[in-house]
This record gives sequence, C-alpha cells and structure tokens, in this order.
Amino acid sequence: MIVCVAVVGHQNNLLYIQSFTKADDALKLHHIVHCSLDVVDERVNNPKKSGPIINETFLGLLNPTENYKVYGYVTNTKVKFILVTTDLDVRDVDVRVFFGRFHSAYVDAVSNPFHIPGKRITSTKFAERLSTIVKSFGLTSGT
Repeated sequence: MIVCVAVVGHQNNLLYIQSFTKADDALKLHHIVHCSLDVVDERVNNPKKSGPIINETFLGLLNPTENYKVYGYVTNTKVKFILVTTDLDVRDVDVRVFFGRFHSAYVDAVSNPFHIPGKRITSTKFAERLSTIVKSFGLTSGT
C-alpha cells in the first residue's frame, strides 16, 4: 500500500507531498520523508558507497522502518521523489515503473508556463494524475 509520495527540490525544499492515509498520519509521514533525505544525499554525493551504477536515478530502498519502507528516486536536476509504502514485499521493478510514471507526471506539471520553478506544486491536475497512478498500482490502502 502506498501511503505517501513527495517531491523535494534540489535544495531539500518540499515541493509537493500527498498522503493516502488518515489525516492523523500526515505529520508522521512528513517526518519520515524528511528523515529519508539524509540517505538520499548520502547516496547521491557518495555513489561509490551506494552501489556500482553511478548514473542511476533509482536509489532503491532508503529507509526501512518498523511499519514503512521508503524508496527514493532522483532526477538529473537533483529533484527527489520519495515513496512511502507499507508493503513489505514490493518488487524493485514495480517501484521503478511507479517512479517512471511519477516523473512523467512531474515533468508535465512543471512544464506549465504558469508554474514558477522551485515553488510548491499546487496543480490539482497533478494531484489527480498522481492519485490515478497510485490507484493503478493497486497499492493504496483505500482509507
């Protein structure tokens, strides 16, 4: 079950966050997203320690916690995508496909001539498209 997705700018400023659970979990998920940024920075700045593929955008599993798994993806412009899930048996292939679709939706949103680069994404079309992507993976909790 996907419980949260986030877009974080190259200066670690939060551009977008959407949770797919109860409202009382939103703060906890926000905290998990920010804690995972340290791992993202470590993997991006020290590629030799994180694995053999240096130019890989998919960062894999970042921060497994007791109840959640956190996955990361970084674009060429250093924008970070974070995925928080409760599934313990998610395949990397599925997460890669999800991030590919997430990245495509993000590119469409920031290509809007009225969007100011580096500012929060407020597009309702982006939120709807992202919700559709999450639902298409069948990983939402439905709450």
